Amino acid sequence: MPSAALQRINASRAAFARRRAARSAEVPGGFAVYDEAFARSRADNQLIIDGAVDGEALPAIAEGALGHLPHRSITVLDETVGAAVADPLRRAGYVGSTQLIMVHVGRVPTGGSTEVVDLAELSVPLELRLRGMLPDAEDEVVRQLVDRREARRRAAEAVLFLGARTRDGELAFWADLYLDPATGTAQVEDLITAEPHLRRGHAGAVLNTALRLAADASCGIRFLIADAQDWPHQWYERRGFSVVGRSHSFERR
Repeated sequence: MPSAALQRINASRAAFARRRAARSAEVPGGFAVYDEAFARSRADNQLIIDGAVDGEALPAIAEGALGHLPHRSITVLDETVGAAVADPLRRAGYVGSTQLIMVHVGRVPTGGSTEVVDLAELSVPLELRLRGMLPDAEDEVVRQLVDRREARRRAAEAVLFLGARTRDGELAFWADLYLDPATGTAQVEDLITAEPHLRRGHAGAVLNTALRLAADASCGIRFLIADAQDWPHQWYERRGFSVVGRSHSFERR
């Protein structure tokens, strides 16, 4: 049985996805989200499974909802449901991955040398970083990955883009902060370092600021999503985060 905190996080993620979408449609076990302005963005055009679903039927459900797209993306919020549908999706050609849901349980820091950044300023360093991370991506794909941040403004009560600067004023690290005081939840997302400024302490400053702002907004559940196979989750643990659950993603080109 998921904990009360995990249930609230899953509900918050589902609500965020619905509000972010340009349109949505109900499907068995969940809903599909769409945004034609960012058709190449998998996160903006996918299935969100937030309830019970027939795993054997899920590939066909995905085809019906996503058949007009060049990709198939499915996020399953519940860990047990995700494990149950993994085999049918694998047989249908999907590749799965696991995400850790991590909640901050440590002392709330006093803050950091970070500021709220305008999207127009953030777009340039973000594009440069994406081109380094995705060297084979087409220009249109990179453009959509940059511009889709604007759609996130409608997805939570407060959406902040936080940045840490070098002494010369250059943006060195940035992250999103989604605040929903009505439900007492806050999510830190897309923590990214500009490549010339890796390992210089900027990440800690941004994360500290995000946690302080979330606490000041009466968000008692402060969480982030980390790749189970990548190293950053270990760094988050050292910063006071603890794993409370897992979700699953499935992709097929």
